[in-house]
Amino acid sequence: MKTHLFIASLLLLVLLGACSSGPVMTQATGLAYEVIVVMDQKDWKGEAGEIIKADLESPVPGLPQSEPSLKITYAQPKDFNGLLKLVRNILIVKINPSTYTKVSLSYENNPWAKGQVVLTLKAPDAQSIVEYLTANKNKLANFFVEAEMNRAIAQLEKNYSSVVMEHLKKDFDVMLNAPENMTYYKDTTNFFWASNNANTGRTDLVVYTFPYTDPDTFTADYLVAKRDSVLKANLPGAFPGSYMATETLGGVHYEPITVNGKYCGVLRGLWKMRGDMMGGPFVSHIRLDEKNNRVVVAEGFVFAPETSKRNFIRRIEAALYTLRLPGEFDKPVSDPLDVPEQKK
Repeated sequence: MKTHLFIASLLLLVLLGACSSGPVMTQATGLAYEVIVVMDQKDWKGEAGEIIKADLESPVPGLPQSEPSLKITYAQPKDFNGLLKLVRNILIVKINPSTYTKVSLSYENNPWAKGQVVLTLKAPDAQSIVEYLTANKNKLANFFVEAEMNRAIAQLEKNYSSVVMEHLKKDFDVMLNAPENMTYYKDTTNFFWASNNANTGRTDLVVYTFPYTDPDTFTADYLVAKRDSVLKANLPGAFPGSYMATETLGGVHYEPITVNGKYCGVLRGLWKMRGDMMGGPFVSHIRLDEKNNRVVVAEGFVFAPETSKRNFIRRIEAALYTLRLPGEFDKPVSDPLDVPEQKK
């Protein structure tokens, strides 16, 4: 009898807990860097649809072959229901001259599923969308890319390589949340290398430091020269005399951004192995450690021949945003990346 009462009491507690917590929201579906576009078919097939597609499919910078920023699925408003409302990235386009006087963007998190973001574009006509997206290049793509990057950063906060974290903290006095499968490593003075050592989609991470003595340090030319000298000395190739170098033929891209409220240089381009046939994309975050008057470089690079490289390079790029210098260890992994406009 006591056993039956105990079970009945336990079931009652479970039911009360379920009632008090409310309904559980379904997890968003879909793959990273995929988006569903919802708009009238006539507009989708017209000039508004064309420029929206061009924006969302704009090429990912710094890759050896052209790859679109996002994969698009289209749906008419009348078909936008059921499972389609659970997709992680949704763009809803509303064109109505009697309702809207200008183009506006707004977004909402988790309206129908957990981990979802819905961006709404409103406009009086197709021409105003063309003018807006022409003046604001890659506005839509950048929004969803940054949303995906935030998701990856949040995941890295929960699951990361303890090997990388421990060695960087002990030997470099920095913190970085690398992907959990990065367990192969080499640690030398002022240089650390880690890799997932994968047969497909190999991804590597390097961290190195050097004294801050030159005001021209945060320029593409200086950083490429420094990169080549450091990696030549520390990452020899499989063949005698082979070594890693920056591919400068197609140019490299340097962009200043802000991370944790501080200046961060982003260097992006292609690497190649001189004396070998290997190569691929890389991205570097370069920051000034004011406390120790040194420059800290965290770089990810990918080797994935005969397959797309977009998701590989973006995953390691997300890890670079988690770099924390002395004095930042008690801060979150990273502030969320900026998104355009405002929430609804």
